[in-house]
Amino acid sequence: MNSSKFKIVFLCFAFVSFVQMVQAQTNKIPIVSTAVPFMLISPDARSGGMGNLSLAMSPEANDLFGNTAKLPYLNENKSFLINYTPWLKDLGLNDVYLASAGFYKKLDDKSSINSSLRFFSLGNIDFSDEVGNVNLPSQRPSEFSYDLGYSLLLTDKFSMGVTLRYIHSKLVSGSYGGTAINYRAGNTLAGDISLFYKQNEDLQGLHAGLLLSNLGGKISYSNETKNKYFIPANLGVGIGYLNKMDADNSIELGVDINRIMVPANPDNTSVESVNQYFSQSVVSSWFNSFNNKYGMPLGESLKASLGIEYNYTNRFYLRGGYFIDNNKNLGSMQYFTLGTSFQYQQSKFNISYLVPSGGGISKNPLSNTLRFGTIFYF
Repeated sequence: MNSSKFKIVFLCFAFVSFVQMVQAQTNKIPIVSTAVPFMLISPDARSGGMGNLSLAMSPEANDLFGNTAKLPYLNENKSFLINYTPWLKDLGLNDVYLASAGFYKKLDDKSSINSSLRFFSLGNIDFSDEVGNVNLPSQRPSEFSYDLGYSLLLTDKFSMGVTLRYIHSKLVSGSYGGTAINYRAGNTLAGDISLFYKQNEDLQGLHAGLLLSNLGGKISYSNETKNKYFIPANLGVGIGYLNKMDADNSIELGVDINRIMVPANPDNTSVESVNQYFSQSVVSSWFNSFNNKYGMPLGESLKASLGIEYNYTNRFYLRGGYFIDNNKNLGSMQYFTLGTSFQYQQSKFNISYLVPSGGGISKNPLSNTLRFGTIFYF
């Protein structure tokens, strides 16, 4: 790997998504930064083929990574699945990836349990001193989360899922520059609450989904525990519509809207403002993310996923999608996705592709991203 190229990418990644406060600037910019941003990456190839759409689409085993309220509606009693996504591949990085695995089991006709693991590798990092000499030990930052969940049908049309999550984030360890700060892995607990509604017994017609995710504690990365960092709590709502054209063919459309519930960093970097930002409790931070002091403008705080899925005999699928993040301060990311899957006997294979967009310095770093996934039904 080209270490200098990776350092640039890693620094950009850290600026956008990890724990650093915005320094004083002539034009103040509200930036929402969190620890463990990998928790906002959709790990499965089905969702990836529809612009990360998932909340209200017809149930599939990969919903154990999102709206687990849909799992009791699945026809298969249990399944095991794995997914793999090379990340930032278009920048020439070969050891940055997101891998996931999961399992669900229906306890009866109304309830199910599930378990899943996500692992995010940031590759090998070569550290240098203040004059640029690469004489410090290299490290391999990585993060993972482990989930346990339970889902229940409340009525024939309405279901609910709850998930408990353990998150571990190891970005760097040890002390540097002769300081007393000792860097270490961060750990926290979090949870999800999800809801799903279907209009008809056979899933024909309207669906709706809601997901409150990553509701949990802050994370600290050093022995200086005064400042702990928020994890990416998120509110997502979705609507889907399934049209069964005949016994073999169906088309489904959907829209998801997501908003992160983390307050923006203060545009005043005084000690008082910084201390006030970090002193917010977890619960108050969710509500503060919507107010004028800490919240982002509404038009820049929403992310939208639009997608379509064609299904032939529940054996062959074609998908397309479009993702929009209208935050101009973070690049206004927009892209198209394509996907397909096919089922052979008791196995289903998913693949998705992120269509290249932009050029030069505006080139999308996620261009040509592929996601692969396999589901084994029992």
